[in-house]
Amino acid sequence: MTKYGSFPGARPRRLRTTPAMRRMVAEHRLHPADLILPAFVREGIGEPVPISAMPGVVQHTRDTLRKAAVEAVDAGVAGIMLFGVPEDAKKDAAGTAGTDPDGILQVAIRDVKAEVGDDLVIMSDLCLDEYTDHGHCGVLDAGGRVDNDATLERYAEMAQVQADAGVHVVAPSGMMDGQVGVVRDALDQTGHEDVSILAYTAKYSSAFYGPFREAVGSSLKGDRKTYQQDPANLRESMRELALDLEEGADMVMVKPALPYLDVLAKVADAVDVPVAAYQISGEYAMIEAAAEKGWIDRDKAILEALTGIKRAGADMILTYWATEVARGL
Repeated sequence: MTKYGSFPGARPRRLRTTPAMRRMVAEHRLHPADLILPAFVREGIGEPVPISAMPGVVQHTRDTLRKAAVEAVDAGVAGIMLFGVPEDAKKDAAGTAGTDPDGILQVAIRDVKAEVGDDLVIMSDLCLDEYTDHGHCGVLDAGGRVDNDATLERYAEMAQVQADAGVHVVAPSGMMDGQVGVVRDALDQTGHEDVSILAYTAKYSSAFYGPFREAVGSSLKGDRKTYQQDPANLRESMRELALDLEEGADMVMVKPALPYLDVLAKVADAVDVPVAAYQISGEYAMIEAAAEKGWIDRDKAILEALTGIKRAGADMILTYWATEVARGL
């Protein structure tokens, strides 16, 4: 006893005394195999086009995309998620460039497959928003609303051409009701039983997507609130999760990541399939912008953000820093 009372017997600080001690008792660790690199490939360009709101990220040419894939493999990154950016003249109401076997995304899949084979898990965005002149994730009805079931027919076609191109994983991201089941049936009926589905299970209508729209050259006017989830809702995500699993999802995703760590944690606790989280463009841009201002330590902030996503339950993280972080790890 002292005049100030008893000294503490339990001292958690003992396990924080040195870097080696902290490393030994760390509960969660990032690994290169946790990381997936989202990459944009743009039709009709001769040089990479920088994305102004995402310093360090570009719209790739076919050649620079192949190089980025090789660099990802060399760094130990697990996968690459491909997004195609067609020429504006090829956009139309039905997004037909998205189902053209010679469309930019299908060509890019074949390019990456030829370059790295099975050394990198090749994933493809399965959605129409990059290819429609109205910028929505599906086809519109006479009233200008996204027609859910007509869009599912287009998704089935997209799944087939992406699988024919050699993709390992398709990722239906449009948040149409029944999309996973329709895509699974389309794959199975065309001899692509081994192609996996990463379901965008909880994709929220988020303000953090802003820079992404520049990245894919979006033509969107209005918003996607009638099909992407309301940020206020959590139970709805669990309902979406149950439906996706019932329809045959092999993996599930929460998007965005940091603003929805509670959703990610609940999803991870509920399932026995791999769980992904997408650290989206706005999350990337905020850290890069604050670091450029000198307000935060960039490298430490990146690792802290990714560790938080991992701690919340993500088995896989889609991040634009994937190759850089993997090299550091």
